[in-house]
Amino acid sequence: MPVIEVTLVAGRPATTIRSLLHELTEAATRALGCPAESVRVIAREVPPSHFCAGDVTIEERNRHHG
Repeated sequence: MPVIEVTLVAGRPATTIRSLLHELTEAATRALGCPAESVRVIAREVPPSHFCAGDVTIEERNRHHG
């Protein structure tokens, strides 16, 4: 049973997240040859203030490039 975990910055519409879950499930079934029912996909959303790259949070980056 494959488990795919994705961490995203919060703020995307639920329909976008649902599409991502679907596409990841489909990719796993194609690549691994397993049934969709066996694939688990977990999307975790974190606030922009809790996600950073290069010691700059997404919140800080958005403020400077807003």
